[in-house]
Amino acid sequence: MKIIVPMAGIGSRLRPHTLTVPKPLTVIAGKPIVQRLVEDITSVVNQKIEEIAFIIGPAAKGFPANTKEELLKIAKELGAKGSVYVQEEALGTAHAIYCAKDSLSGPCVVAFADTLFKADFTLDANADGAIWVKKVEDPSAFGVVKLEDGIITDFVEKPKDFVSDLAIIGIYYFKDGNKVKEEIQYLIDNNLRENDEYQLTNVLESLKQQGAKFIPGTVDAWMDCGKKNPTVDTNKQVLDFEKAAGNDLVSKDVILENSEIIQPCFIGENVVLKNTKIGPYVSIGANSIVENSTIENSLIQSNVEISNANLNNAMIGNHAKYNGKYTSVSIGDYTELT
Repeated sequence: MKIIVPMAGIGSRLRPHTLTVPKPLTVIAGKPIVQRLVEDITSVVNQKIEEIAFIIGPAAKGFPANTKEELLKIAKELGAKGSVYVQEEALGTAHAIYCAKDSLSGPCVVAFADTLFKADFTLDANADGAIWVKKVEDPSAFGVVKLEDGIITDFVEKPKDFVSDLAIIGIYYFKDGNKVKEEIQYLIDNNLRENDEYQLTNVLESLKQQGAKFIPGTVDAWMDCGKKNPTVDTNKQVLDFEKAAGNDLVSKDVILENSEIIQPCFIGENVVLKNTKIGPYVSIGANSIVENSTIENSLIQSNVEISNANLNNAMIGNHAKYNGKYTSVSIGDYTELT
C-alpha cells in the first residue's frame, strides 16, 4: 500500500498564517497537518505502508527549503519509504497526483492535505476503489457523489442544483494506481481540461464508465483547516481526540508561575506561563512566554510572546508578539501588536 499526498497549495484563505508556512505544514496541537493526516491513515489501514509520496509546491510559492527533509522524516518515522515531488504549476487535482507518477502503482490511498479526519477505512476487496464522503448542508461548495445500491453512480463538481449532499472530502482508495495514472496521462495528452485544470473527477468518471466500481467511505469527523475559525475549531477537536486516547500533551518542562492549565491543551517545550490561565482547548508552541493573560480555545504557534491578553478563538503565528485586550485575533508570523 502507498499513500499519495498532494499538498502543493499554500492555502490563501488561511492568510496571514500561510504567508510564510504553507497550509499543510501549519501546526495543530504540536504536529503539522500533513503529519497528522498520514499518521491517521497509517493507523487505520490494515496493510503495510510501503511508501508515502508527497507532492509539494516550489520554493517560490512559500515552501521552506527544509520541507523535503521534514517530509522524508515523517515517512521514515512511520516505517515507510518517503518520496517528494514538486508541482511547478497548479494545473488541477489530477495533475497534482500525476506529478507523483513514479510512485503511483498498485493499491494506494490518495489524500489531499487540506483537512483532517476520523474515518472507517475498512476496504472492500470487491471494489475498485473507495471515496470518502461526508453529508454537508451546502453541497454547492463541494464535489459530490450520487449513490445507487451502495455504489457511486455519478460525480458532480459543485452542483448549482441539488443532486446530492454527500461531499467528497479529498481521500480516495484505488486498488490499481496504474489505471489512475493511465487515465490522467490520457487527459494530459489530449489537453482535456475543465476550468483550465485537469480534474480528478473526470478521471473517476472515465474509470466508472469503463466498469470500475467505487464505493463510499464512512467519515466520523471531517475537520476543516481552510480558514482561521475552522482551523481553531479543528485544534479543539484534535485536542478532544488526544484526550480520549489518554495522551497528555503538556510538556514536562513547562514553567508555571502562579498559573493554571485547564485540559485538554497542548503546551510545547520551554514554555513559560506567568500569572496566566490557559485552557481549555489551547495549543501553545515551544519557546513561548505568556504573562498576565487568560487564553481559551486558541491556536498559538512557537516562539510567541503574549502579555495582558484575554483571548478566545484566537490564532497567532510563529515569532509573534502580542500585548493587548482584543479577544478574537488572527495575526501571522513575525507580527508585533503591542
